[in-house]
Amino acid sequence: MTGRTYYAPHGGLPPQTQLHTGRAVFTDAYAVIPKGVMSDIVTSCLPFWDETRVWILSRPLSGFAETFSQYIMEVAPGGGSDRPEPEADAEGVLFVAEGEITVMLDGQTHVLTPGGYAYLPPASGWTLRNEGSETARFHWIRKAYDFVDGLDVPDPLFLNESDIAPAPMPDTNGTWATTRFVDPSDLRHDMHVTIVTFEPGGLIPFEETHVMEHGLYVLEGKAVYKLNQDWVEVEAGDYMWLRAFCPQACYAGGPGKFRYLLYKDVNRHAKLAFR
Repeated sequence: MTGRTYYAPHGGLPPQTQLHTGRAVFTDAYAVIPKGVMSDIVTSCLPFWDETRVWILSRPLSGFAETFSQYIMEVAPGGGSDRPEPEADAEGVLFVAEGEITVMLDGQTHVLTPGGYAYLPPASGWTLRNEGSETARFHWIRKAYDFVDGLDVPDPLFLNESDIAPAPMPDTNGTWATTRFVDPSDLRHDMHVTIVTFEPGGLIPFEETHVMEHGLYVLEGKAVYKLNQDWVEVEAGDYMWLRAFCPQACYAGGPGKFRYLLYKDVNRHAKLAFR
């Protein structure tokens, strides 16, 4: 166990007295899905998943972000799936926020608790069950693996954030660090899912503008985020979805750490689809 808490939605509905005005934003460059939007009425069920519901935060969308989907899964005790992934070429990352899940792969049992991370290669035949006594909530990030001739598919990984030392960003006096579950130099991987941590007052001191698409789920704390031309406030439980080349920067607001789970696509050529 890490001793940390990771925000996860529990559903419900706001009262009838609540105002409509909120922080949800969808533009042609980014979307912000605040935690208050993740209510019962936007959950789905999935084929072959028992005692499970899901918040689908993002999916490939033509003209927007096209490389990945991100779910928050809620699996009751005894629930899970023996056929979780319907697409043979899909790789996955799981990250546990609450409860406990048991993943079976290649005859091996892996129990993941809060802070637990799993990388699941395509066509690996994994299964998942909640064998604990509490509801489990975890992120499931899916991507169609981009195969490259001469590169093997990555090996499965089962890790926990508590066992990984965050890597400080250079020239930031330790106020900005990244917890990496995958070696960045391992070109077999075509996506990275990391945890980014800012100390109170830490910041991204320039507008990052790059080809990678992003999903950012705020695990802890609050910040003011620059997205394209707008400054937006975000807090634990909010989700940001960024298309390629959307400028981005942030100030961590305090009083505690600002931490988020980050997806980005990496390590592949830009396909020349129209040549």
